Amino acid sequence: MSAVLGSLIAVLGTLLGSFSTYFYQQRSAARTEAMAREERLRLERLAACSGFAAAVTELKRAVVAAWLRRSDSAELNLALAEADRLGALAETARFRLQLVSGRPEPLADAAFAHLDVLRDAADLAELKDREAEFAAAVSAFIVASAERLAASHRAAP
Repeated sequence: MSAVLGSLIAVLGTLLGSFSTYFYQQRSAARTEAMAREERLRLERLAACSGFAAAVTELKRAVVAAWLRRSDSAELNLALAEADRLGALAETARFRLQLVSGRPEPLADAAFAHLDVLRDAADLAELKDREAEFAAAVSAFIVASAERLAASHRAAP
C-alpha cells in the first residue's frame, strides 16, 4: 500500500511540476511576444519619424531651388515639377507618420506648413530667415519624437 501511495504522490508531484512549468512558459512567451511587438512598433515609429524628416527636408531643398530659379521660366518649371514630386512624397510620409503614431502630429504639420512660407519669400535674406524657421520647426519635431520614442522604450514591459 505504501508503494502505491508513494507512486501516486510521485505522479501527482510530476503533474503539478509539469503544469506549473507549462503556465510559467506560457506567461513568459506572452511577455516576450508583447515586448517584441512593442519593439517592432517603436522601430516602425522611428522609421516613420525619420522618413518624414528626410522627406520634408528634401522638399525644402526643392522649394528653395525653385525659388532661386524663378527668373528662368524653363528652369522654374522643371524645379516646380521636382518640388511637386517631392511634395507628394513628403505628404505620403506625413500620412504614414500619423498612421503609425495613431494621433495627430502638430509639430510635423507645423514643419510642413513652413514650406508654404518659404515659397513666398520676397528676397534672399527673407528666404534664409524662413529656412532657419523651417529648420527650427523640423528640429522641434525631431526632439519631441525622440523623447516620445525614448519614453515608449522605457515603458515597454
